[in-house]
Amino acid sequence: MSNEETHVIVGASLAGAKAAETLRTEGFDGRVVLIGAEPERPYERPPLTKGYLLGREPAEKAYVHDESWYDQHKVELRLGVTVTGIDRSAREVRLATGGPLRYDRLLLTTGASPRRLEVPGAELDGVHYVRTLQDSSALRDALSPGDRRVVVVGAGWIGLETAAAAREYGNTVVIIGPEATPLSRSLGPELGEVFAGLHRRHGVELRLGEGATELRGAGSGVSAVLTTAGQEVPADVVVVGVGARPNTGLAGSAGLKVDNGIVVDASLRTSDPHIYAAGDVANYYHPLFGRHLRVEHWANALNGGPAAARAMLGHDIGYDRVPFFFTDQYELGMEFSGLVVPGEYDEVIYRGDVEALEFIAFWLSEGRVVAGMNVNIWDVAPDVQALIRSGKPVDQDRLSDPGIPLTDLL
Repeated sequence: MSNEETHVIVGASLAGAKAAETLRTEGFDGRVVLIGAEPERPYERPPLTKGYLLGREPAEKAYVHDESWYDQHKVELRLGVTVTGIDRSAREVRLATGGPLRYDRLLLTTGASPRRLEVPGAELDGVHYVRTLQDSSALRDALSPGDRRVVVVGAGWIGLETAAAAREYGNTVVIIGPEATPLSRSLGPELGEVFAGLHRRHGVELRLGEGATELRGAGSGVSAVLTTAGQEVPADVVVVGVGARPNTGLAGSAGLKVDNGIVVDASLRTSDPHIYAAGDVANYYHPLFGRHLRVEHWANALNGGPAAARAMLGHDIGYDRVPFFFTDQYELGMEFSGLVVPGEYDEVIYRGDVEALEFIAFWLSEGRVVAGMNVNIWDVAPDVQALIRSGKPVDQDRLSDPGIPLTDLL
């Protein structure tokens, strides 16, 4: 007998699209509705600051599914549609256009939005954020002619990846960041210095320990950035990468528990048993680390959406994937696994040649590996994650010896 239930997914993102796919592959034959505010069908975001931004990959490669996939799998894809509210008692979502839509299970994959730079001049032309395909297209058009003066505000992943793209297009680049090293909150100072050195070798000027206090313009366009050090840095293009805020408005208005994201358990279930959340917006309980985490990376969306879908179908889910992300900047490619919290690790151990950018870095806490990053060394991420999962103390001499397989340390 056909299932007459309706599962609604709000957020036509990678997490949302993979959740819809999983509902079908797991045998759910009821109604699936996937709603997105953007006009584009679901796409992946890493290309926006990597291959697509650099003009090496077409937009088509970023899409999660072919355009025909949704009809073929009877997924109702509603694009350019804004959800204005959730009526939990009636189990309905309210739409900006059209009547309410009833659900039996609801999944929120609403993602995050860039933090805006709140200084005078922030609305000038030539100021860019990167979150959508349209944002990336506009920034590519601004960078691709070359010979532009580009100022990047923020020394996190978005800032460094867009800075690398700007340099590859032949622009001059200045990065302004408040911390002593780039990526301090993600990697700590030790590996932050590795990325600082990489960008300096490629001609990027790093103004660290500084922030932006004003954007100055010539006519309607930006012409300079004033820093907290009182320096005026000329700019034709400004890229802002100062973090992101989870899109929790719908959840908060509906009375769901919200704290740095939508709070969910290890099954990605919210404080309402009929509502789930996954991806950037979810602050989920991680059984391995024994704490709530909100992870804004591709792999979390890729894996979290399917996990939530299985939980919606009644499967016993404990979402405990080791956090994972990757980056490509100039000649450096890397994969990171685990969790680095400044002040919560004791030391960093290296295996390989750091100067040659061929190494693995391990973060240790009480002798146990809590995170690892392989730089230009491939096919080792599963072994790094196995070390993290084991929770066992390791011999540091053996850990740093490239001649000893990582599997021998388990």
